Order: sequence, then structure tokens, then C-alpha cells
Amino acid sequence: MKTVLITGATSGIGKQLALNYAKSDWHVVACGRNKGVLAELEANENISTLAFDISIPNEVVEASKKLEQPLDMLILNAGTCEYMDDVKHFDTEMFRRVVNSNLLGTSDCLSAFLPKVKDGGQLALMGSSASFFPFTRAQAYGASKAAIAYLAQTLAVDLAPQKIAVSLVSPGFVETALTAKNDFNMPMKISVEQASDEIQKGLAKRKLHVKTPRLFTFILGLVGKLPMSFQHWLSLRMGQS
Repeated sequence: MKTVLITGATSGIGKQLALNYAKSDWHVVACGRNKGVLAELEANENISTLAFDISIPNEVVEASKKLEQPLDMLILNAGTCEYMDDVKHFDTEMFRRVVNSNLLGTSDCLSAFLPKVKDGGQLALMGSSASFFPFTRAQAYGASKAAIAYLAQTLAVDLAPQKIAVSLVSPGFVETALTAKNDFNMPMKISVEQASDEIQKGLAKRKLHVKTPRLFTFILGLVGKLPMSFQHWLSLRMGQS
């Protein structure tokens, strides 16, 4: 039985991926802060759990010490999203909070868990299609996910000698508790089940970049390749609508 460790497994995409892999006869190590949800997940015979907060480095280190078995796959999915409402009064505390969770938390998890991934195994980092385009108010979230995208690409190069496949996962709008807080239109939003199914299929093919939904991320990717002046104009129009 192969083993996958998934962070952020108590909600959204992470939770659905944990259930999917367990049904596919993987041993899943589900990680998160919500001990109640972790207990529910652990009722599945193929799921064990680790409770820790990725934004607290000591908790990450202590959790890694409890993991004895090697990993076939590591999915670093945990993160958060907050928006900048008044950018002239730049909220550095909020920016630090988002970057600490999305980027530094991922770094701490890499330090703790990547050595446990077998040669020939897999690593997946959760990015976002938000990094393709300069969305209004998304300074903290977009910047952290753009950094994750670069991190994934460089890891893919440097882990190639160990034959560890590295995948960047870039979802569009997915129906989760996190996106339920959004106060704007979310085109082509898909269910967490559809997103997780497409992510699992992409990881099974060891793709460098797994994007879902395909049409939305394809269109956004094309727009992101247009001149910066056009992207700026379009983002302004979107912000005024």
C-alpha cells in the first residue's frame, strides 16, 4: 500500500483528496488543525492523522517526528486567503499572516517531510491560478502563490536526480469554505469533488503542472501571457464592475 501525506486535510480540496486516496487503497496521513475533523477522517481504516498548524514551525517539526513510514507522495495543500481592502493603508500584518501560512508554512513542511519521500516518489505544491493574473485586492494571496509556483519549478529541477516528480497544482475557483467568503463573482466555479478528481488524475500522470478546471485556467493562462499594459487595463475594468 502506497502512503501519501496531505496537509490541510480537514477541509476543502485537502479533505476530498484524503478521501479519494483512501478509497483508492492508499494509506493517507491526513494533517490539519481541526482535531474533530481529523477524528472523523481517522474512522476510515486507510487514514491516520497528524494534528499540527503549518504556521507554527515547532508543531511541524514535532509532527514529523511521529511519522515513521516513508512517503510515496507528499501533497502540501494547506494555506489561507485574505484580501487587501485598502491597499494605500497596506496591511502588513495581514500580508505577513498569508505569506507565513502559504509560503513559509510550505517551507517548514518541506524541511520536515521532504526527506521522508522515497526516491522515485512525488511532491505536489498547491498554487493557484490567481498567480496568472493581477487580480484586485489579491496582493498577499497572489504573491504567496506566485512564489509557490517558482518554488515548485526549481524543486522539480533539483529533485530530478532522485526521480522525485514535482507537480504544481493551480486550481481556479472551487466551491469550498474558503471561497464561500468571497464577495465577488467566481466564473466557472467547480465542485470540490470535480477539482480533487482532476488533481488526482493529473498527479497519477506525474504532470509538472496540474490545472483545474481546464477551460478557465487555459483562458486565464492566455490572458496572463498578454502585454502587462493590457492585463493592467483588464484588471482595472474588472475591479470597477
